[in-house]
Amino acid sequence: MQWFCLYSLLFVFLRGGPVDGELYTALADLEELLHTESLLIGTLQRYIAQQEHRLAVAKRRLVEFQKEYEIATDDVTKYLSNPINAYLLVKRLTTDWKNTEALMTDDLSQEVAQNLTEYRKYLKFPTDEDLTGAATALMRLQDTYKIDTASLARGELNGVQYSSQLSAADCFELGRQSYNNQDFYHTVLWMTEALDRHERETNQTDTERWEILEYLAYSTYMQGNVRNALKITDELLEIVPNHQRALGNKVYYESAIKKGVEESDTNEDTEGLHDELPERELYEMVCRNAISPSPKKLAKLKCRYVHKNRPFLRLAPLKEEEAYDWPRIVLYRQAMYDNEIETIKRMAQPRLKRATVQNYKTGELETANYRISKSAWLKEEEDPVVAAVSQRVEDMTSLTTSTAEELQVVNYGIGGHYEPHFDFARREEKNAFKSLGTGNRIATVLFYMSDVPQGGATVFPSLHLALWPEKGTAAFWHNLHSSGEGDYDTRHAACPVLAGSKWGLYTFLLNVR
Repeated sequence: MQWFCLYSLLFVFLRGGPVDGELYTALADLEELLHTESLLIGTLQRYIAQQEHRLAVAKRRLVEFQKEYEIATDDVTKYLSNPINAYLLVKRLTTDWKNTEALMTDDLSQEVAQNLTEYRKYLKFPTDEDLTGAATALMRLQDTYKIDTASLARGELNGVQYSSQLSAADCFELGRQSYNNQDFYHTVLWMTEALDRHERETNQTDTERWEILEYLAYSTYMQGNVRNALKITDELLEIVPNHQRALGNKVYYESAIKKGVEESDTNEDTEGLHDELPERELYEMVCRNAISPSPKKLAKLKCRYVHKNRPFLRLAPLKEEEAYDWPRIVLYRQAMYDNEIETIKRMAQPRLKRATVQNYKTGELETANYRISKSAWLKEEEDPVVAAVSQRVEDMTSLTTSTAEELQVVNYGIGGHYEPHFDFARREEKNAFKSLGTGNRIATVLFYMSDVPQGGATVFPSLHLALWPEKGTAAFWHNLHSSGEGDYDTRHAACPVLAGSKWGLYTFLLNVR
């Protein structure tokens, strides 16, 4: 478009345009042409400068993308096990690549832009929803494990350095995502960090300071600190004096202060912003190992070899470890072999879909924000390994798997979690297992198919108990009392995965109606 305008302007003046007579007959006319040429040179200079700027930015981004890609491909599993790296990968393939594509939309780059468009037809690209989800996951990790914003931005998770640091632009995007979710608490945290990093970074082209201040000012106001919001707005107006929204907000903030609007304590701990239930706080405390069963309770627990009068167990007894006495929760160590784990993961991976929960009123399956994972289902007849694991469940529990649900393979993503829930159906949940045509879930067996460096525990909030994932270990507990009533102390949760990849294999043992 700019080249079209430039050529059109040249054509008007070279053919005479609106000017009467020949231009070369009067110096005055030629002097006017010098002015015209000055305008054209200015236009051309701006175009070249724009192209050079685009090229410089594109080169810089290429170096950044290549550097991060080489780090990622050196050890893909390790790289993607880090939630910050996973978030940044999603961000790169949404926000960063969209911005990069915008650099290449001029006439000289149409072929490249067309290729990028074609790529979108057959390559996987994350969506804006993925970016929102990844950002929300980082907030969840930040709150659950009480990680301060600066540490998270440095790539530190509970004191362990896992990845490269976030840039001012990365922090700004996290703040923007929080703002879009009306989460002003986290918006203030991340916009403040973005501002601090913006001042320290030598290259500040991706995010303007005034943009950060705009989000920060309003979110600070929404947090109840009107005076600070006014101070930030004044700083914004020093940079952009004619910023209309800031001018309007300034008047509003000044009026609010004059009227003596009470301000809230901005230092208040708002960790429970989204959910202030006591269980929520207890759940998060158990997740970060801030609370555990008493020493007196733990002293009663035992370890043993178990035979259970089964032929196979006479040759290879189970290594049983009591995790809790009542309700009885036990761990079976080395209950699954590495080759079995790899076979099951290989079978499940192409089938993984967003995990669902059952609506207790309708019996229908639906996705929910409180369960972030993907799952796949395997049948015994599909592979001898699946059948062998199913048989091992019977050996462990002395319960039949003939009426059990299919084995459910679960993989947790960035900050993947499942908030406190029951595995059994309560009395009012009459449609819970309608589709299965069976009774309630008697017991749960959970195999851990990976180690998890940080986070990802299975926790029982009311018991203050955390089961930490260990590859090859299986956990087992009864969900129902002998009367058939649900045991409410078995309410449990899957804590957010802070670092690593968590794979689990569930089977639910059912009674028959």
